[in-house]
Amino acid sequence: MRSKYKRLCDYIEIVNKRNKKLEVETLLGVSIKKMLMPSIANTIGTDMSTYKIIKRNQFAYGPVTSRNGDKISIAILDEYDKAIVSQAYTVFKIIDETELNPEYLMMWFRRSEFDRYARFKSHGSARETFDWSELCETELPIPSIGKQHEIVKGYNVVKSRIALNEQLNQKLEETAQALYKHWFVDFEFPVTKESHPELVSGSKLIGYKSAGGKMVFNEEMDKEIPEGWEVETLNDHLDINIANLSKEDSFDFINYFDTSSITNNIFSEPQILDCKTDVIPNRAKRKVEHNDLLYSTVRPNLRHYGLIKNPENNTLVSTGFVVLSNKSDCFNNEFFLLLLSDDGVINYFQSKAEMSVSTYPSIKPVDILEVIFPIPYEQDILKNFNSLLKHIFYSNNKRDRENLTLEKLKDLLHSKMATVENEQEIISC
Repeated sequence: MRSKYKRLCDYIEIVNKRNKKLEVETLLGVSIKKMLMPSIANTIGTDMSTYKIIKRNQFAYGPVTSRNGDKISIAILDEYDKAIVSQAYTVFKIIDETELNPEYLMMWFRRSEFDRYARFKSHGSARETFDWSELCETELPIPSIGKQHEIVKGYNVVKSRIALNEQLNQKLEETAQALYKHWFVDFEFPVTKESHPELVSGSKLIGYKSAGGKMVFNEEMDKEIPEGWEVETLNDHLDINIANLSKEDSFDFINYFDTSSITNNIFSEPQILDCKTDVIPNRAKRKVEHNDLLYSTVRPNLRHYGLIKNPENNTLVSTGFVVLSNKSDCFNNEFFLLLLSDDGVINYFQSKAEMSVSTYPSIKPVDILEVIFPIPYEQDILKNFNSLLKHIFYSNNKRDRENLTLEKLKDLLHSKMATVENEQEIISC
């Protein structure tokens, strides 16, 4: 049954080349998502000549497992030809890539079963480690190199689709943010001959301010806004934390989002917790409804916010979020998402957070409700803008749902690697 399972010691070896000549400047670290990412460590005054050089298709891993939760920090270098990593990492490579494909091996390392195996094999008193000798004793199925290439090819098709969806969503959200700034910060919303005959003589669209639209100084905003526009606070349009977990709620399971689960309106899979057997976080208190805006009050510059779509009725989010529910007659929550993700607002929140006396830099819910913004007197402006937002965010949400399905397919491909010797195909593309 395990005839094709082989020990890694026959296929890998340590690489210990130091950056003695300071020839490499790109410093990377291994993220919890098993990727090599630019390091955020303060290296001022650090002797970089002792750092280890890692080359494309080589691996780096941190043997300490007791600080990583359920995951072991291990990654392959696939975006650079050469980089450096801390001396704390072990760098290794495949001895013969005609026998073992590096990407195939990295697929094995991404399996949740491998993480559990590494934690089980970890040992130590002050801290537990999964050392080199244990890694070498790891067994995995190693089919023919042709079959490995086939598996990797199918896996990369899924990865590429996920990456493409993420890029498209990012571009569209950048477009939405640029539109918001153009219309409601720079006041260059489009005007026509029909809407503003005093400004437009031809048939083309022109920005209001550029066309000479009248501006008046507003003391609350400390700047000029279009004549006739009013200023209101978010408190006039949003309710806050209106539904929290109570004794009347009885769930067998909960879907839980903590603040790290949502960044820039991108949601990861919720944690599924069994209320009878799992330890439920104390912060799992906030209940949510469709299209509620979740906004983290801790370290606003980390941008942990997003619009939740069609949540299950047993979905809870951390009390680190403010849950903003819409009570407005003229604005949708997509508009408020753009308002609260504007760089100027983020910077304002961050400056207030850094002056707080909390353990972590944080703002208060009232800080969000006190945000002021200008409101156009012409309903067509809001109607047209809301229509644009509806199409953009619908498209993005559709791709987000597709990516969640593709992530599950990735997990399925990982699990099937254990039975590859008995299968003719893992995936056909």
